[in-house]
Amino acid sequence: MPDAQITYSETETKGRYAVTFDGVEGEAYLTTSKLSAATIIADGTVVPDSMRGMGAGAALAKRLIADARTAGQKIVPLCPFVRAYAEKRREELSDVIQW
Repeated sequence: MPDAQITYSETETKGRYAVTFDGVEGEAYLTTSKLSAATIIADGTVVPDSMRGMGAGAALAKRLIADARTAGQKIVPLCPFVRAYAEKRREELSDVIQW
C-alpha cells in the first residue's frame, strides 16, 4: 500500500483533513466544525472511488483522534464514518469521543 500524506487546514470555525497516496489519483477528506475550544464536530468524510479499500477514511479518523487528544478536545461524531469507526473502538476512544 502506498504511503499516506495527510494535511490539515483550518479557518476560525472549520477544519479539513485531506489524505493523498503516492501514485493514486484523487484526495479523500474529513471535515470538522469547531463547536468550542474543547469540542469539535466530525461533519463528514469523503473517499473517492480511486481510494476505496486503501484505508483512507481510517487514516483520517486516526489523525483527527490523535490531534483531538493532543489538544485535549472531545469529538462529536456526526459523520457516519467517524461514528462507525468510534463505535468499533468505543472503550479505547472513551476519552476523546463525546456520545
